[in-house]
Amino acid sequence: MANEPSWDDIFTGQPPTAPAARQAAPEPEPTEFDSFAQLFGAPEEPATPAETLTPAAGQDDAPVSRRAARESAGRGRQGSGGGSRGGSGGLRDNGGPGKRKFLWLKITLPIVLVLGSLAGVAAYGWFTYNDQVRELLGIQLPNDYEGSGNGEEVIVTVRSGDIGSDVARELHEAGVTMTYDAVYDYLVANPDVGFLPGNWQLQKMMSAESAVSALQDSANKVTDRLLLREGISLETSLEVIAETTGLPLDEVTAAASDPQSFGLPAEAPTLEGFLFPATYELDGGETAQGILQMLVNTTIARLDAAGVAPENRYTTLIMASIIQREAGSNKDDFYKISRVFQNRIDQGINLQSDATVAYGTGRFDSVWTEPEERADPSNLYNTYANPGLPVGPIGLPGDLAIDAALHPVDGPWLFFVPINLATGETVFSETADEHQAAVNKLFAWCDASAENATYCE
Repeated sequence: MANEPSWDDIFTGQPPTAPAARQAAPEPEPTEFDSFAQLFGAPEEPATPAETLTPAAGQDDAPVSRRAARESAGRGRQGSGGGSRGGSGGLRDNGGPGKRKFLWLKITLPIVLVLGSLAGVAAYGWFTYNDQVRELLGIQLPNDYEGSGNGEEVIVTVRSGDIGSDVARELHEAGVTMTYDAVYDYLVANPDVGFLPGNWQLQKMMSAESAVSALQDSANKVTDRLLLREGISLETSLEVIAETTGLPLDEVTAAASDPQSFGLPAEAPTLEGFLFPATYELDGGETAQGILQMLVNTTIARLDAAGVAPENRYTTLIMASIIQREAGSNKDDFYKISRVFQNRIDQGINLQSDATVAYGTGRFDSVWTEPEERADPSNLYNTYANPGLPVGPIGLPGDLAIDAALHPVDGPWLFFVPINLATGETVFSETADEHQAAVNKLFAWCDASAENATYCE
């Protein structure tokens, strides 16, 4: 949704006992060796006679774990003349092995600790900033999967008029391909590839080549399940129905031309908003009229289940359709957007939804508009120039959008704008100045890459 002052404001719509003589001695101060044992969690044990460390016959070369060797060495030093506890043997003999071992430990331990810390920092940095580290080191990041998928089915929709960039984005967002670029680059290298509208059964984690090839194989086209996605327009819905069922588009369009024959309210000029977005099982014998009636009946049933009175069905669908088109993937944003529109209605402020303006101009897949379009009151879907709700729904709302229309969350916002169209991250604001700052972030995001730009057309 754009801010009120101008449309550089876009649309309103993110870790054994020691000898007796030893026992009578006063308790000595701990040394570095004690700290080392405590540091690694070694249990405090009574001093062990040195002879218990002598290997059994035939086991001189038996392998010993590093921890066992460390603990054995510690007990030996403690038992040979007091060792680290300040006795008169072992560590106090300048030429004895205890002194040399302890000196080695004093030198090595800090190195080990420093290297361990550095390794931990390095590991954290690699896993947290993998992409940035790779870029800094000049290591090329992979942008494509290998093979033909991981076996997890996913349905993707190709719409009438979709071009290569649209298909590349659809495949990436559905989890089929690793990146947008992998598909786009493949299509640039293979300019003769074309696509047929409809729903297609693919898998997640496919290479760009295998995904595009799958879209050329009619065996992957879904004909026994009708899938309508939230937010698509009536026009696109009729195309998907025709492509899925094999019914002629003209026949489907003709059946949809008489909305009142499906039991719609008199004020509804079309079936827009009344074809519930979901997946439907087909047996292949359905008629166009029968399919459309099934979809309308599903919408009425969902509205009834949500507690919507018959006389409020149409206005509820209008509001829900705008929320559906303006919201991203964040569930909470649906309820916040609903609040923004309700606050504007309560305060007598025009909704100023670019999605409604674009719909009225015949662009059903865009929320970008021009100043002259927003200034045209003859467009009855223009919520900049006309107060209140538009004359009808602007797409197919799902259950979430319907619920949001009925239950807006509490909040003071009057503006909203997505600042990342790929993730749907949205900023909600109370003032026009706050909103304009968020709009500037959106423009910067659109300019950041060629892929981002495809969302901003």
